[in-house]
Amino acid sequence: MKNKITARAALAVVLLATTLALAAPKAPKVNAPQTVPAFPGTLVNARYVYVTSYDGDQFNPNLLSEDRQAIGVVQDAMQTWGKFIVVYKPHEADIVLMVMSRPSEDILAVYDAHRWPQNQYLWRMMGRSGLQPSETPLVTNLEKAFEQATTQ
Repeated sequence: MKNKITARAALAVVLLATTLALAAPKAPKVNAPQTVPAFPGTLVNARYVYVTSYDGDQFNPNLLSEDRQAIGVVQDAMQTWGKFIVVYKPHEADIVLMVMSRPSEDILAVYDAHRWPQNQYLWRMMGRSGLQPSETPLVTNLEKAFEQATTQ
C-alpha cells in the first residue's frame, strides 16, 4: 500500500513539474534581430541634427554620465556618417535625437525638431548596449532606415 502512495506522489510531482515547465514563459532571445522601423519620410530632407537625452542636454550638470556618454557617441556617429550636421542648439535643428543609456537598455528616438518637445517620437529603437562607444547598433539601424526611406 505504501508503494502505491509513493508511486502516486512521485507521479503527481513529475506531472506538476512538467506542467509548470510548459507553462513558464519563454526567455527572450538575447541577440534576436530586431525589425528596423521605417524612417519617417517627412524628415528625409533634414540637414541639421541636435542630440540630447531625456533628462537634459550634455551640459546639464545633473545628467547621468551614461547619458552624457551616449550623447557624445551619437554625435560622433552622426558626424562620421555625414548625412547630418550636428548642431548644439535645438532651435537650429531639423531633427532631434533623444537618447537614454541604462544598463538594461539603451534608447534612440527621432523627433521633428520644429514640433519638439511637445510632439511624440517619429522613429525609435531600443536595445541592450545599443549606444556604446565601441559599437552603436541603434545608430546603424537609424542609418539603414534612413537609407531605405531615401531610396523608395
